[in-house]
Amino acid sequence: MEKTKFALVDKQYKVPFVLITSLFFLWGFAHAILDVLNKHFQELLDITRAHSAMIQATMYLGYFTMAIPAGLFITKYGYRKGVVFGLILYGIGSLMFIPGQQMLSFNFFLFSLFVIGCGLTFLETAANPYVTELGARETAASRLNFAQSFNGLGCIFAPLLASVLLFTSDETQTGSGNVALPYTVMGIIVLIAAVVFSKVKLPDIQHEEEVDDQGKRKGLWSHKIFIFGVIALFAYEISEISINSFFINYVTEQGWMTTRQASLALSFGGLSLFMAGRIIGSWIMSRVAAEKMLSVCAVGTVLSTLLVVLDLGAVSFGALLSCYAFEAIMFPTIFALALRGLGNHTKRASSFLMMTPVGGAVGPLLMGWAADVYGMSVSFIVPFVGYCVVLLYGLKQVKLSQK
Repeated sequence: MEKTKFALVDKQYKVPFVLITSLFFLWGFAHAILDVLNKHFQELLDITRAHSAMIQATMYLGYFTMAIPAGLFITKYGYRKGVVFGLILYGIGSLMFIPGQQMLSFNFFLFSLFVIGCGLTFLETAANPYVTELGARETAASRLNFAQSFNGLGCIFAPLLASVLLFTSDETQTGSGNVALPYTVMGIIVLIAAVVFSKVKLPDIQHEEEVDDQGKRKGLWSHKIFIFGVIALFAYEISEISINSFFINYVTEQGWMTTRQASLALSFGGLSLFMAGRIIGSWIMSRVAAEKMLSVCAVGTVLSTLLVVLDLGAVSFGALLSCYAFEAIMFPTIFALALRGLGNHTKRASSFLMMTPVGGAVGPLLMGWAADVYGMSVSFIVPFVGYCVVLLYGLKQVKLSQK
């Protein structure tokens, strides 16, 4: 049955929506450049794949560490101040790459990424739920997917820029790039954005107190489907970040491309499909229930990763690329569905959901270990299991929507 159509964004919130959506590019860049740094540090510092996975692990540890403090900060001071504080941390962490390049200390690079991760936690804890509130509940998932498509633009731009700056066309010359350069540029842009957001006014969204049938206040943890949403988002983060982290390793070890070519393939192939998936998915979900869309896409990712595990050559490579299109709508859709009906618990619930990117620390470590022991193809069993959890969550939401 076709959904009743609602405006994507309420008229009075169009300007705040545009301003907040611009932020999604910034953290898309920060996430995607990690996938190129992973391979760069393997070559520059002569470390194993499991060791290089500490890049993702450290940055996403920032999410786990800072999610609840970010939620408390935003609850007390509002969305705008949460955004500004997050941008400041992001900018400081980026500029720390300048001394890091001089020291060539892996641990210092990791600390810089941890600071960036803390900043991104504030940004995402504020921006994601704020976008879901700028219109009808029925279009929340579609609205967040549209905003997150600009995250995809940052994901495309980051590997493209990093591959040019960090890798040469001569595979015998490894680790010759200046890793501080892209981070310096982004740090300056982010700090300028912090100044802009410190001057603008974002209307805060007020929620009514949520009560049960007896008139008693309902606690956040009484919402079992929210708890399932936290688990599903954690599983998704394990899958997505694991695949991104070892895309270049997988492609180069199969002998299909050089490191630089694989970086460009990640940008123009996988991440372009990811962005397209977000845009198309947002349009589809303005007409089809979000939970149904999530279930269909979860089936696609489960089958795609299974084909990679089976090591079927070009078929597996095609399946790997298709996985980017299928997974594109998952984070914003799970996020929006998990917040559905939480009322005044929304800000606090968002902080718990933003702890789930710690899956980006767990997944690459597991996949890196599996790749070192069993080979790259077999290691894709890690994202396969994660996508199976997302599929179960999607099917559960479909079942609840039919009651």
